[in-house]
Amino acid sequence: MKESFWGTAIVAIGVVAIFFILFFQSVTNTDEHNYHLLKEATEAAMFDALDLAAYRESGIIRIDREKFVENFLRRFAESAVLSSTYEIKIYDVNEQPPKVSLQVSSSESTSLTGDIYEFDIVNRLDAILEVPYKE
Repeated sequence: MKESFWGTAIVAIGVVAIFFILFFQSVTNTDEHNYHLLKEATEAAMFDALDLAAYRESGIIRIDREKFVENFLRRFAESAVLSSTYEIKIYDVNEQPPKVSLQVSSSESTSLTGDIYEFDIVNRLDAILEVPYKE
């Protein structure tokens, strides 16, 4: 009888451990996906928003605020996971020198014991556009 109890307990612990591993793997993958998507979309949107007319005219490197926001949202939406809900906050867009500060929030939820647990995943990024200086 003792052996069957221990066998059942080991199987139950194994199922709970597998559940936790799968849940934290999902949270980690979501966080990593959001971070890399935020980073790549920001960098590409900053390069797309470069004001080439100002650079050609006076050599000043600046970005257009409206073009940055438009390109960032388009690029982010193209690669985002469709089953997630995102909240994007753009805090600061400096046109010269090119600098942006933004935050992307999403949430993961699970029901372990019938109660719904939600975890908010927040990624913040401050980006400065660097270009090589040539004399």
